[in-house]
Amino acid sequence: MGLFKRVSDNIRANLNALLDKAEDPEKLLDQYLRDMEEDIADAESAVARQLAVAWKFKAQLKDALAAAEKREAQALEALKREREDLARKALEDKRIQKAKADDYHQQFDNCNVMVEELRTELQEMKKEYEKLRLKRDTLSARVQSAKAQKEIYGFANGLKPDSARRNFERMEEKVLHLEAEAQVARELSGKEKSLDQELEALGYQDDEIDLELAKLKKSLTKAFE
Repeated sequence: MGLFKRVSDNIRANLNALLDKAEDPEKLLDQYLRDMEEDIADAESAVARQLAVAWKFKAQLKDALAAAEKREAQALEALKREREDLARKALEDKRIQKAKADDYHQQFDNCNVMVEELRTELQEMKKEYEKLRLKRDTLSARVQSAKAQKEIYGFANGLKPDSARRNFERMEEKVLHLEAEAQVARELSGKEKSLDQELEALGYQDDEIDLELAKLKKSLTKAFE
């Protein structure tokens, strides 16, 4: 298991533990994503450093091979000039340069393997980050929905049918009481007659008309006598 994979697993384990205690999952998820961003940045720096080391070994390998080739040419030139002693020294240094080249080549290959491993883990981290970022958006929407539902149901629980009906009944009684008081006030002010008063007045008017009709009939009878 790679270094960054272990770090990611540790963060995920801590996240699961904290989520059980978290009051605000959104803030915790945001913090987790920020931690992952830092891990990705560290991984990218590690890859860059490893690449720099690999390029250095590659340059040293190239220089060592060039030096070994140069010493071989110098040894040949020394033999042509009958300087076997110089030719021997040149070949000895060639062997040293060749040994260095072999070591640089091995180190360069090892660095390349490490770079590829780090790149693979880095890509996995980035893919996981993107998945979690998208999942965070989904979870955030679910959190907001849950909060809204909680508020709605909490509000609904506060408005129980029995309680609401009793409140309306009390309001209706209060309105009826106010209307009754207003009716009494109108009657006391004389602006509105009771039904009995209206009927009595109507009856009085009818008696007067009957008397007048009787008088008219009597006067007509006398006229024809």
